[in-house]
Amino acid sequence: MAGMRRTCGLFLFCLGAASAQTLYETVQLGTESARRTTRPVARGKRYAVSSMDPTATQAAEHVLRTGGNAFDAIVAGQAVLGLVAPAANGIGGDAVLLVHEGKSGQVFSVNAEGTAPKLATIEWYRKHHNGKLPVNDGLLSGTVPGVVDAWYMLLSRWGTMSFEQVLAPAIEMAENGFPAPDALARSIADAAKRFSKYPSSLKTYLAEGKAPGAGDLWKNPQLARTMRRLVEAERGAKPNGRIEALKAARDRFYKGDIAREMARFSEENGGLFRYQDFASYTAKVETPVWLDYRGYRVYKNPSASQGPAELFVLSLLREFDLQAMGHNSPEYVHNGIEAVKLGFADRDKYLGDMDFIQIPYEGLLSRDYARERLKLIDPAKASLDLRPGKPEGFVSGMAPLDRPLDVDQAGAADHDGDTSYIAVVDQDRNGISFTPSLHSGFGTNVVMAELGFSFNCRGDYFSLVERNANALAPGKRPRSTLQGTLVTRAGKFFGVMGSPGGDDQCLRTLQTFLNIVEFGMNPQQAIEAPRWSTRSFPASPFPHTMYPGEITVESRIPRSTREALARKGHKVRVAGPWSLGSNAAIIVDPESGVLSAGADPRADAYALAW
Repeated sequence: MAGMRRTCGLFLFCLGAASAQTLYETVQLGTESARRTTRPVARGKRYAVSSMDPTATQAAEHVLRTGGNAFDAIVAGQAVLGLVAPAANGIGGDAVLLVHEGKSGQVFSVNAEGTAPKLATIEWYRKHHNGKLPVNDGLLSGTVPGVVDAWYMLLSRWGTMSFEQVLAPAIEMAENGFPAPDALARSIADAAKRFSKYPSSLKTYLAEGKAPGAGDLWKNPQLARTMRRLVEAERGAKPNGRIEALKAARDRFYKGDIAREMARFSEENGGLFRYQDFASYTAKVETPVWLDYRGYRVYKNPSASQGPAELFVLSLLREFDLQAMGHNSPEYVHNGIEAVKLGFADRDKYLGDMDFIQIPYEGLLSRDYARERLKLIDPAKASLDLRPGKPEGFVSGMAPLDRPLDVDQAGAADHDGDTSYIAVVDQDRNGISFTPSLHSGFGTNVVMAELGFSFNCRGDYFSLVERNANALAPGKRPRSTLQGTLVTRAGKFFGVMGSPGGDDQCLRTLQTFLNIVEFGMNPQQAIEAPRWSTRSFPASPFPHTMYPGEITVESRIPRSTREALARKGHKVRVAGPWSLGSNAAIIVDPESGVLSAGADPRADAYALAW
């Protein structure tokens, strides 16, 4: 009966029958006194979902409840997520995923980052665009969409359902309409001026001549038709078996009439995309990179992602006694910030697309290299410099790497970004971290023809500096801010977590992870705890501006801590009490097998478990 009351209460909560301010859970936090959270941790034995939108969470949960597995559910959930939050993600987006295969216990990385068009070269931008990359706007800032291929990989390799089944909720909502969430209404209104340059975007998002109000019925019939075309291709190939049918749907997007429409629209509107850019695209299943942190194996996507930078930071922090410092003490925040500066300096020098560059992970993750880097952290003084190391010196027989940096201190590049996130774990302990994105609000802002979606604008992450790890090249994937975290312990699945947030994503998952493993918090407590951040490293978008010494803390971090940090030389900015984060996490108790899911009250994130 108690379990039924808890489940019913959570259901009503997700439907909006109670507010976040009136629902509390009192929990014991290790040896600390009882601590409350604004939302209850969602617990269950069979499955759990957490995403950046309650409707997307419900769509994924519906698939689990009706017999699908985690891979089926996460495709359904993300398809809805792209519909209700089109400024942040969608069919035209890129993505990175981490997968725990319950049956084998193996962990995989799925790289669905977009590639640069084959016509996109550093020389082209020097000749035609004054040696600058367009930022957050226009087809020249885009890369090839990867999300549809990610869907195909999930369903064909691990799933059990068809495109027709998993896309049904998104198609129904797009055709028949749904009450516009507050965030959707705001994002369309904010983008109206940008949309005014693009007739196709006005037709999709401002069809009535104005942005929808919060709660107004909103539709995207163009997007519904695009998804129905995938389903039609699948139906036509059904006699050839499920896998061939799935491939037919995927190929219609990348090699069929949809690809030709995208290519034609691009050429007619000044873009560099051509049919072959779509036809040659493929997402990739890769071996993730990992670090052991006090018995927890932390996995990250290895290529074209900033994710491994979090491992560089953890490799430094595992040399400290963080518990003795105390959560969010001046010492804890200072050492965390200084470790981030060093880890992200190495991010900018060494991380990129492994099809084009070599990344010396053996050195970057070695304990000897970490101890050498730790000598640069002054416990009494904040660093103002960008200080990458030389990890190749810790790899036997490896020559020095000539990798020039690309850093600006006079521009105004933004460290933020519009991304989304969804995580699912099922009863077989298949676990998935899925980070889909358009990079910035509505990506390129250009809706492609009559297809109902825009491309991501990740192309503005490239560097135009030759030999830089992230230097632009045809067919190359930019080093994205997209990342997630998957954790195992003693060979068993422990959990997944992730967050939108541009360059700040790693800092958010880093703090969530440490809050759980160092300070004994459950996922909801770990997500809600006060946060800190820094922009004392180059921003990913062009022109890659760095703000030396700048840190930001939520105002819930004590004044005494903020003042102590300022005395160490940090340039402290104080943000709102609930402003730094949009996190989600699902953790498995190794003893009981109970799933605990958390979702960030700073955003529209919601979790469900059963």
